[in-house]
Amino acid sequence: MKSIRTKLKLNNKQKAMMAQHAGYSRWCYNWGLGLWNAAYKDGYKPNTRKLREVFTNHTKPLYPWMKNLSSRVYQYAFINLGEAFKRFFQGLGKHPKFKKKGKSDSFTIDNCGKPIELNGWSHKLPFLGIVKTYEPIEATTKKITISRQAGDWYLSCSYEFNGITTAKKTDVVGVDLGVKTLATLSDGKVFKSVKSYQRFEAKLSRLQYLHRQKKVGSANWKRAQLKIGRLHRRVASIRKDALHKLTTYLAKNHSVVAQAKI
Repeated sequence: MKSIRTKLKLNNKQKAMMAQHAGYSRWCYNWGLGLWNAAYKDGYKPNTRKLREVFTNHTKPLYPWMKNLSSRVYQYAFINLGEAFKRFFQGLGKHPKFKKKGKSDSFTIDNCGKPIELNGWSHKLPFLGIVKTYEPIEATTKKITISRQAGDWYLSCSYEFNGITTAKKTDVVGVDLGVKTLATLSDGKVFKSVKSYQRFEAKLSRLQYLHRQKKVGSANWKRAQLKIGRLHRRVASIRKDALHKLTTYLAKNHSVVAQAKI
């Protein structure tokens, strides 16, 4: 399996539709969490199936606006809630919390069991219609997740990938992760540290200082938040790009990777 995440090229109408579906997912998740907590206090044992039944038969008919949005959204919201409680009871995570608007906005949809074909630059998604990406994609997947980060929307999915095995240059290589350098290999190759945060530290500090002068909730405050979010995203993207280049080089050229002290 291989995963991909790419930025979507949307018009204002499509952005509004994505925001509505993300809000729908958040609403259902919070509704389910509230009902789950209440049921658990009363001695019941709630689960994803029971939540879906109550929502479909009793709650959804009370909100006509939900008919205009994909029904797959609320089903995945309950699935995600069930997985969150599962991790909590296994001691692998904290107790699920209510989601806030504008923070980790996302939703998941599928094609009711049928595969979703992503071909080229334009893609026909279930219920959402045709959406464009900034890079061509060739993949067949069962479900997709749409998420928002710093004002932009991204598509992510997993799909089966038949890679071609190539001969490795060196079987075993040692890797020493450092501070001044990103990594030094035992064969002498050095990957320099990108220092992405240091490159934008002054600009980020300036934006955060100006942000403090604005009234919370105002239009200027929201614009400033968006600028800060985009700069953080750029810093993270530079760091991820460097790590991807390092791991790709190691995977293509070496069969075994071990920690080394050089």
